[in-house]
Amino acid sequence: MRWEGNEQSDNVEDRRSGGGGGGGFPIGGRSVGIGTVAVALIAGWIFGINPLTVLGLLSGGEPAPQVQQGPAQKPPASDREAAFVSTVLKNTEVVWSDIFRQHGGSYATPKLVLFRGATPTACGTGQSAMGPFYCPGDKKVYIDLGFFDTLKNQLGAPGVFAQAYVIAHEIGHHVQDELGITDKVDQMRGRLSQAQNNAISVRVELQADCLAGVWAHHSQQSKQWLDPGDIEAAMNAAQKIGDDALQRSAGRAVVPDSFTHGTSAQRQRWFGVGYKSGNLQDCDTFAAKNL
Repeated sequence: MRWEGNEQSDNVEDRRSGGGGGGGFPIGGRSVGIGTVAVALIAGWIFGINPLTVLGLLSGGEPAPQVQQGPAQKPPASDREAAFVSTVLKNTEVVWSDIFRQHGGSYATPKLVLFRGATPTACGTGQSAMGPFYCPGDKKVYIDLGFFDTLKNQLGAPGVFAQAYVIAHEIGHHVQDELGITDKVDQMRGRLSQAQNNAISVRVELQADCLAGVWAHHSQQSKQWLDPGDIEAAMNAAQKIGDDALQRSAGRAVVPDSFTHGTSAQRQRWFGVGYKSGNLQDCDTFAAKNL
């Protein structure tokens, strides 16, 4: 992916100053190593557990640390990883603004927050162990850039376009929020069983994968910045973070009723649907009989 030299977004908020260090993440007053972080990440993905609950269990029931939020600032111009994230974010802004405009609407761009360890959000204290996430309460995407190392080294999904796919997936959740899908799903959840809630979560996540594919389609059409193998890198990332793959990698039996994000094949399929057509309408996972 030839991203260098492209326009960057002004909607990146850098909260990393003064954070990080020590080779682990502070949770409940103690440091949790990367292995434990991976366990929390997998547990949240597989079982649909609130990540804050996972972190509470990891810290022996102690509350997550309170994090003071300093003034918002831009990442330094010399930070290559931040520049990459800012470039991808800017392109999602351009693509989704165009798509919304074509459908008679307007797209409110989200903020993307870079943090280390922990940070306050409208959805509770965000933690690195949660992986990248979108908070509809403040309409912000949160990323600890250390996740990209986890993606490459522990989950086996290298490549910058694999990272771009992760960002585009989280932006897909913002698109869902903008379309009113998030509110409709939240209204349904209280009337559903756990298994039904999990099934709805799968459709939500697969739709975000499809929306990431829609972005990739239009992004490539306008910029021609993908290299051979980039789409395969995104497909590989989708395969590595399928619920069935994560359960196997955690040494657990594959339990479909516990899925919250979809199988590897489903995640690949829906990203491919969005990428092939580029049509928002093709991403209606809620109406699909077969995922």
